[in-house]
Amino acid sequence: MAESTALLDSFTAPLASLASWLAPWEFEPLWGLACLAASAVYLRGVRRLGRRHPAVGWARPTAFLAGLALVYLVSQTHYDYLSQYMFFPHRAQHLVLHHTAPFLMVLAFPGPVLAAGLPAGLEGPRRLARPLIDVLQQPLVAPLLFVGLIYFWLIPEVHFDAMLSRELYQLMNWSMLVDGVLFWWLVLTPSTRLGHGRRILLLLAVVPPQILLGAYLTFSSTVLFDVYEVCGRAWPLAPLVDQQLGGLITWIPATMMSVIGTLIVLRQLRRGETSDRQTAAAPAPRDATG
Repeated sequence: MAESTALLDSFTAPLASLASWLAPWEFEPLWGLACLAASAVYLRGVRRLGRRHPAVGWARPTAFLAGLALVYLVSQTHYDYLSQYMFFPHRAQHLVLHHTAPFLMVLAFPGPVLAAGLPAGLEGPRRLARPLIDVLQQPLVAPLLFVGLIYFWLIPEVHFDAMLSRELYQLMNWSMLVDGVLFWWLVLTPSTRLGHGRRILLLLAVVPPQILLGAYLTFSSTVLFDVYEVCGRAWPLAPLVDQQLGGLITWIPATMMSVIGTLIVLRQLRRGETSDRQTAAAPAPRDATG
């Protein structure tokens, strides 16, 4: 009996620990509701369009839902505790919110699916938000906002206040997610208003500022963010090492996302040229009266 109990505990203890870790550190209903609502709208759109629709398949829903899962993991689990008490987990959190999760969601090209899944009553607010979205996605505004938000929230004084204020902390994280979705949607989604070349230029334009900021954080000999000293660190890691790791996250994986995005746009360009050649080479339809 004792052996059976010990064996059962060996299986249930890790599951209980995982469940505890996945529970919210500081419950913020807006994050959970946003993830749930986005999932519900997307899955409703998938059901209405059907699995055979070009906008559905299996890879696209997987990418979209994986992006939402990442948003939940860094905002509504105990990972959020680490991001509040260590600098490099905080930078990893923003890498997910601003780069990885929006990238995956936009890579699903979810426009038609979300449009099909939206309740009819939301068409009005959607149209009202369109002018603001158009301004934020202007080719001159979008890259400045994308890089500017990273720099702004890493101004030491601003960062100090944001990490000590629950409201500012949530505003910071939401601003990163919303801006990430807007930017990656602009540069990864084929459109008639922004050609392949301009989208590649935007992707490359945000690389140098991120490299400079990441390198500055990595090689600085001064601790720039003393808020983690005031609040205490989750792990006994030297402050400069914590800052250097955060700088590397800001520098390398963030800029690699632009490289991957550029490759995706180049692939879209190649597919478009192939399609155009095939259309041009196709025989013209014969006149039925001829």
